[in-house]
Amino acid sequence: MAAASHNIEPTPVHHQFEDIEQQNETYVVGMWTFLVTEIMFFGALFLVFTLYRWNYQLDFYKAHEHLDVKLGAINTTILLFSSFSMVLGVHFAQLQDRMKVLASLGLTVACAMAFLVIKGFEYASKFENQLYPGLGFTNNVEHVGGANLDHAQLFYGLYFAMTGLHAVHIIGGIITIGILMFLWLKKAPSVTKDYIPTEMVGLYWHFVDLVWIFLFPLFYLMPKPH
Repeated sequence: MAAASHNIEPTPVHHQFEDIEQQNETYVVGMWTFLVTEIMFFGALFLVFTLYRWNYQLDFYKAHEHLDVKLGAINTTILLFSSFSMVLGVHFAQLQDRMKVLASLGLTVACAMAFLVIKGFEYASKFENQLYPGLGFTNNVEHVGGANLDHAQLFYGLYFAMTGLHAVHIIGGIITIGILMFLWLKKAPSVTKDYIPTEMVGLYWHFVDLVWIFLFPLFYLMPKPH
């Protein structure tokens, strides 16, 4: 009997759940509850930006011209590709193909790091031209396209707040995916025998990508006011 017990496969169901269906339902409800709070949080920032953008249309437009559209577009492409690799990771998790899951998740992390590197270059350019909110904000109107300096500082304050918060979520995603990769590497039954944890991490990553899909046109592709 002792020898036979070693052949019993460990179950992915944790002790507080009755079965795998109840456990997975808890995962899904918990993740969507978390994402709803995130949507409300980012939604408030988008609303604030929209209100100020409406009041200072020309100044915001002039201030935004210093943003690098090409780098923003490259980062958008990178995140879209990372979403695709995350989808592949979930797909291979369903098939319990461990190596392909690790490869897909690793590619997603690589894309996330590339995004942060490019964003770092963008931030460096803003600091070089003193386009950061605070006492050190530039006094040179040419750096903001002739916009009102107070309104331009407000624009860059929102820019750093919203893109910076998004970058924090990217870092959180890298850490989360890294933990998930570690569990797959160690063949933990909680992930290898149940694809839902991988899918939940993927859902979070798609949300992070979606936020950037809104941030990119909002800041980088601002139409010129009439």
